[in-house]
Amino acid sequence: MLTRARAVRLELRLGYWCEAIAYHPQGHRTFWLGSHPAATPRLAMRWLHTRAAHIADQLDPPAATIVRHWLTDQAEHEHALALLVNGELYAHTIHEDSLHYLLSARPANRTALPKQAP
Repeated sequence: MLTRARAVRLELRLGYWCEAIAYHPQGHRTFWLGSHPAATPRLAMRWLHTRAAHIADQLDPPAATIVRHWLTDQAEHEHALALLVNGELYAHTIHEDSLHYLLSARPANRTALPKQAP
């Protein structure tokens, strides 16, 4: 008699998961810049803003100006918080000539991990 194995899913229960990556638009390479668990949507946005400010410090002035505008855009900030509170992903892309930066935050409790052997 065959028994059906039931898949057990572990779920992260950290609140929100934030990530920053850089990538070439042509898809040649991707660079992981960091990740961070956050307990609340506001803390997730604070981490994204901190990473964006660090990135802006390294960009040419025209691109840095756009990033700094995003950092002070209250309407966009409220939109991002609303998405996170509703269980959705928020992502923002910073465009530079040869490299793009993707900042994202999402509810961590929706991230299912496969069961791992002991």
